[in-house]
Amino acid sequence: MLRIDNLPSPSLEVRDLRVVLAVASAGSTAQAASLLHLTQPAVSRALLAVEEKLGTQLFDRTPRGLVLNTAGERLVGAGARVLGELRELERLVRAPSAPPAKLRIVCECYTAYHWLPSTLGRLRETLPGLTIELAVEHAADPVAALVDERVDAALLTASRIPQGEPLEEKRLFSDEVVFVLAPTHPLAPKQALTRTDLLAHTLLAGRVPAPDARWFMQRVLGRDARRMRLEQLPLTEAIIDMARAGMGVAVLSEWIAQPHLGRGDLVVKRLASGPLRRPWRLAWRRDVRESALRLHGVLADTAPSRASAGGVRAAAVR
Repeated sequence: MLRIDNLPSPSLEVRDLRVVLAVASAGSTAQAASLLHLTQPAVSRALLAVEEKLGTQLFDRTPRGLVLNTAGERLVGAGARVLGELRELERLVRAPSAPPAKLRIVCECYTAYHWLPSTLGRLRETLPGLTIELAVEHAADPVAALVDERVDAALLTASRIPQGEPLEEKRLFSDEVVFVLAPTHPLAPKQALTRTDLLAHTLLAGRVPAPDARWFMQRVLGRDARRMRLEQLPLTEAIIDMARAGMGVAVLSEWIAQPHLGRGDLVVKRLASGPLRRPWRLAWRRDVRESALRLHGVLADTAPSRASAGGVRAAAVR
């Protein structure tokens, strides 16, 4: 029989770890207060209380903000694991013994919806008792939806999994981001495009997730991103039509561009630095691991055929 009088009694509580992790991530109590939905004085008091419990400072107070010292780094590294293990323990206690009857999936980038439904049909064949639900309402923040258990799996491009969360992920494939323009556009005679070329003309794009937008600007434009001339349009057809009319350079996934090529009224360009390939990953909650791995296998077998070399026909690239 378990004797509770021998159980350890730590001074720190879960809320103490959350405060320290938030301050470490944000770099200041003011920013951490926003993450924790508390006031800045409340976070400052909570941090001081944690340091008093431990009898040591966790942060060095510098003009640049709060910087973890050695003790703080030790606590943050172990604290993230402790919270993750506690979350996993809660899941195991709540989890039913039977496999999930429903898998809720969200895609960070809308381009996946061009091929995902047919892929999910194949998954239903391998798991006939599984109901698959596309949770498109969580596309703006799929990682938060995973953490909060509003979805079970997510197709991710640029978002990252927070440390310590009971989530798993696995690499899938890459698609290529290409530049589509009219044959009469000033950039059409060029073999490939440079950063200077793109900054000199209007870029046409859809309303992409913020992480994808940051990935593109960092990879392509760097510090010059603030000089970018961008027009965002809600419909792919509108982006294509404006590019066809010579009103800008469309920035599209190869999956989206492919059906609109071949008539001679659009050409595709790549970067002079090489193809702009965007990696895709599948992330999932651990309690749906078996179904998620089945999904990963079907995706790896189906979707890469659309993202492999030749996804955009060589004849259309001039």
